[in-house]
Amino acid sequence: MGSSSFSGWGVRTIASSESRYNPMSYHNGSVWPHDNAIIAAGMVRYGLRDAALRIFDGLFAASTHIDLRRLPELFCGFERRRNRGPTLYPVACIPQAWAAAAPLSLLQSCLNLDFDLDARQVTFRYPALPSFMDDVALQGLTIGDASVDLMLRRAGSSVVVNVIKRRGDVLVTTTN
Repeated sequence: MGSSSFSGWGVRTIASSESRYNPMSYHNGSVWPHDNAIIAAGMVRYGLRDAALRIFDGLFAASTHIDLRRLPELFCGFERRRNRGPTLYPVACIPQAWAAAAPLSLLQSCLNLDFDLDARQVTFRYPALPSFMDDVALQGLTIGDASVDLMLRRAGSSVVVNVIKRRGDVLVTTTN
């Protein structure tokens, strides 16, 4: 997450300190939203939730500069500058399915949301919301023939999970 790897928008494919770094290269310094979602998931798995939140914040900020807030396949890995959006990669696919899924994966990672199908349980372990989001509704989370609607709200440094509607036998647990 140092400045040579994290551009401010996301983690680059190659650090700017490497000799073959080129922020306009397809694989040698660009930022890929779906790669960043995978990186964030790994960081949460190893207890680095704040780093995952930082990635989510960076990609969300990037999306605010892009038409319809649709994340592209990739964008250039130039350093984030005040009052300027990311430099778009000239031939990046937009929209791109795996880039469109990145925010959902990032949200799952930051909420540390897990499903246990055998126990019919939805679990949040030390959930956190990114700085741009104070609450989120999750509707129709389905396990087998059961489902649940939830509202999650920031409460200081914690996240409160409220069950809005439950259909069938499903358990919701939270560790804060």
